Amino acid sequence: MDSPKIAIIGLGYVGLPMACLFATKYPVIGFDVNEERINELCSGHDRTLEVDKKDLTQVKSDIPLKTNGIYFTPDKSYLADCNYYIVTVPTPVDKNNKPDLSSLRLACGTLGPVLKKNDIVIFESTVYPGATEEFCVPILEKESGLAFNVDFYVGYSPERINPGDKEHTVDKILKVTSGSTPEIGKKVDALYASVITAGTYLAPSIKVAEAAKVIENSQRDINIAFVNELAKIFNLMGIDTHAVLKAAGTKWNFLPFKPGLVGGHCIGVDPYYLAQKALELGYHPEIILTGRRMNDGMGKYVAAEVVKLMVRNDIKVNGSKILVLGITFKENCPDVRNTKAVDVINNLKSYGTEVTIFDPWASPEEVKHEYDLVTIKTIPDDTYDAIVLTVAHKEFLNIHLRDLIRENGVLYDVKGILKEKVEGRL
Repeated sequence: MDSPKIAIIGLGYVGLPMACLFATKYPVIGFDVNEERINELCSGHDRTLEVDKKDLTQVKSDIPLKTNGIYFTPDKSYLADCNYYIVTVPTPVDKNNKPDLSSLRLACGTLGPVLKKNDIVIFESTVYPGATEEFCVPILEKESGLAFNVDFYVGYSPERINPGDKEHTVDKILKVTSGSTPEIGKKVDALYASVITAGTYLAPSIKVAEAAKVIENSQRDINIAFVNELAKIFNLMGIDTHAVLKAAGTKWNFLPFKPGLVGGHCIGVDPYYLAQKALELGYHPEIILTGRRMNDGMGKYVAAEVVKLMVRNDIKVNGSKILVLGITFKENCPDVRNTKAVDVINNLKSYGTEVTIFDPWASPEEVKHEYDLVTIKTIPDDTYDAIVLTVAHKEFLNIHLRDLIRENGVLYDVKGILKEKVEGRL
């Protein structure tokens, strides 16, 4: 393999861990357009909590890099010295659940002018099958004046980062790789294999690698939707869904999915990318979109169930005080992107309730900016008509929640983790 000089484009939950991993063996430029993010990383702080301060000690202040290490910068001029470019920008959906490729377009527009002969651009951002070659490559060609698969090449290696997971870190997750030619596929695979201890899998084409990524999360989304539907049915029947799942789980091949709110930047987003591509081809993906509708409606369902329990307990709903525990999209993680806890909160507010949001992990500034909601990071000194646990943060297990609930108040456990007696749960 040639001597890699790697640029990571986008330093979020995916890009930063990858940059730090590659920096243990190669010179790495960590590029992000967010100057505040760059300044934080240079000072040794990662707001996503994915990388410890000790892992940011490889930061270099000298350019050009001659040895392994990482240089963080918002200045795209420093990208010109690299020969491998790994794009890890976000690919969300818009308010209509349509794929939003604006960050990907911007990244390609940034890279085009610095591309040189034989450079390789590798995309990790989740996309629909075909997007790398149909959407990204034309931009790179236009901005660089170079010919695809003649002057420059591309690869695709889907990210498999699991935010907040300190066991399955980036180096311990098998990496799917691919390239725009068989030779480039081998180069891309060798690059990742040099740092990924879990190993790599070279897919036969870029489209196969892209499709593998979107179905990983679509499969999980559909399975969770099935269990969410079961929870609705069993609640009507007065049966404990978690007890049913535990009993069914004694069969060796029963899949251990649980009901809940499905948000985040993967499971709640990726299926829409595959669905949109299918619709463009004239096929209506019934199961994928039905699963999405089921999961996207769970916030409204939870809020309605809480209100029903409050009415049953003779609690006046309008003007009542409700404490919501957690607003991040998953437990023990500060990530609030596409969190469905917000759906629960907004639906509870629609009944005229006064909602307090307590989350020791979420950034109040980020929540305010993204959702225009106020959150607190310490347990309030108050009592409530209802408490709704939406996120299974470890801190919530050590709180005596009954001390915070008024007489006849409702304790609703979305995640099914509380040991205390609850009035309702999924």
